[in-house]
Amino acid sequence: MNISKRVSFIGAAVALALTAAACGDKKESTETTAAPETTAATETTAATETTTAGGLDLSGVKGNVFVTGSSTVEPISIKVGELAKTLSGGGLAVTVEGPGTGDGFKTFCAGGADISDASRKIKDTEAEACKAGGVEYIELAVAIDGLTVATSPKNTAVECLDTKALYALLGPESEGTVSKWSDANALATELGSKYNNLPAADLVVSGPGEESGTYDTFVEFAIAAIAKERKIEKAAVRADYSSSANDNLIVEGIEGSDASLGWVGYAFYVAEAARMKAIAIANKEGACVLPTPETIADGSYPFSRTLYIYVNKAKAAANPAVAGYVDLYLSTQGLAEVPAAGYVSLTADNIKASIDAWAARTA
Repeated sequence: MNISKRVSFIGAAVALALTAAACGDKKESTETTAAPETTAATETTAATETTTAGGLDLSGVKGNVFVTGSSTVEPISIKVGELAKTLSGGGLAVTVEGPGTGDGFKTFCAGGADISDASRKIKDTEAEACKAGGVEYIELAVAIDGLTVATSPKNTAVECLDTKALYALLGPESEGTVSKWSDANALATELGSKYNNLPAADLVVSGPGEESGTYDTFVEFAIAAIAKERKIEKAAVRADYSSSANDNLIVEGIEGSDASLGWVGYAFYVAEAARMKAIAIANKEGACVLPTPETIADGSYPFSRTLYIYVNKAKAAANPAVAGYVDLYLSTQGLAEVPAAGYVSLTADNIKASIDAWAARTA
């Protein structure tokens, strides 16, 4: 299933989850043209608030917007772009690609994109690159995700793992030595994990590559602290696994083996929940917590994280299409696309913080 089909299915799946709970190198465009120029069109007007359905009047907005970055955030940006096209009568054209957070920032900080989607905060080195490239940006939180560790439903021997077991399976010390789940038992025991009776089944790992913010977040959550304690020079996932910038390929890898192990954004898991099984993550008290809209929203799921968009401030000032797209993103209509795309809405306070940060650009 490609990303455009997944986006629609994700929305339906999460709608069901919300009801029950009470929350690559690939390119998608809201039109069929090639990646557009990011300069403003000659006939443009700023988006104005209307009194209809809490939305925006984009009828006079014409221009192109180019969004790059996180494949996790990509489904949200696509859906907001589709909405922008509809509300503008086709005048506002948004092209969205998802090469990964890191690769997105490379393009963005060189001035090559209007907006960079990100599944983590910008790194200091990336911020320096933006500064060197003369790019001043605005950081806006837009959603909450639960990084989901998953396997095949047929893997009934594994229901919950702690970070020590995940390190034993996927950390740098497992490279070249852990080819079966059970090969990690010795290191898991050494680290003090109670999940040290893993099955004697082939370990088939699929996950994002180093260009991905989801990779970076997984390292932060499961690898970095233990690697530091053990004086490992580089905190990283073992290199001998099937990596991809394309979440669809990662999902296919997880679904394709009875003893798989991988990690993706929550939306990509929930869209395929019939063919993937989320592995619960043990919290600090040892309780196993599954990712659900509720546990992600309240932060009780240990691998919850915030998703962002970074907006080039100068491009937003010069191109009303960029400003209109971000206005829509932070509007009632735009924020409704977050759960529709498979993610969890921000709290009211965090939504207000993003709206205030966006409004402050002109102060």
